[in-house]
Amino acid sequence: MTKLQTRPPIAFSGSPLDRADPLRADPDRLAALRGRGGRLLLLDGLEPRMTAAGGLTWGSVADVAVDAELIFLGLDPQGVGCFVAAPRPQEVTVAPAAWNLWAALGGMSAQDMAIYGTARALAGWHGRHRFCAQCGAATVLAKGGWQRSCTSDICPAEHFPRTDPVAIMTVEHDGRLLLGRQPRFPPHRYSALAGFIEPGESIEEAVTREIWEEAGVRIRDVRYVASQPWPFPSSLMLACHAFADSPDIAIDATELEDARWFTRDEVAEAMAARARGQEGVAFSAPSVTAVAWHLLDDWLRG
Repeated sequence: MTKLQTRPPIAFSGSPLDRADPLRADPDRLAALRGRGGRLLLLDGLEPRMTAAGGLTWGSVADVAVDAELIFLGLDPQGVGCFVAAPRPQEVTVAPAAWNLWAALGGMSAQDMAIYGTARALAGWHGRHRFCAQCGAATVLAKGGWQRSCTSDICPAEHFPRTDPVAIMTVEHDGRLLLGRQPRFPPHRYSALAGFIEPGESIEEAVTREIWEEAGVRIRDVRYVASQPWPFPSSLMLACHAFADSPDIAIDATELEDARWFTRDEVAEAMAARARGQEGVAFSAPSVTAVAWHLLDDWLRG
């Protein structure tokens, strides 16, 4: 049996910043934090500006234009206010992260990755919500960036950052694991199946529906495993494991390029190869930054 590697923290979780919710509704205290050595996380659009050592780059709030919309990320362990500037609409994207971003994230500390994940999700939300969804009027930043308010005199709408829940799941049958691949995946890469949870669904219902729709597999005994904030653009991955009574697969080609069952030895070998930065023999395992990696690791640990 291949020896399992030490389990890393779930990427984009574990931020060291105190979100300091009571400060968000206090403009005077926020202004004081900005003026008292406030730190500004530097982004190029939504991409992190990296130091030579692979960490996040910070500047001073004092260097920002007076009319810039500053989002309050929280207080660092020394009590210093940390902010990020809302991007311009043309700088916002909802596309999957580019390969060069994943390369940069691979060398980033867990805490920096968590700070960046929060900043990217919030900044992207502001860039996409410049106008009121209720009346179409312009909106302005409020509560330190954790709200946008409509500017219309007749519309009282207040808009808040949203997180979209996504079910991501592995399925087991007779000691084998069901994994699939999308056309956009790197060659040879297989991962857990996933899909957005729809209105009126529980997590268990979404897992059951998605597996049936994408792979034609009926499942039972859905078990929650872990969650992961996913800032591309703003999701919460809800990782689950389930069991199937039949190995029969009927792939929805509009969703998946392929789906198949892998043995425990094949999964273990692929995960060990991923730890060495290599491709597995049967398939290429998910990156350690994805909660799918934790699902496979959890299954191997029994």
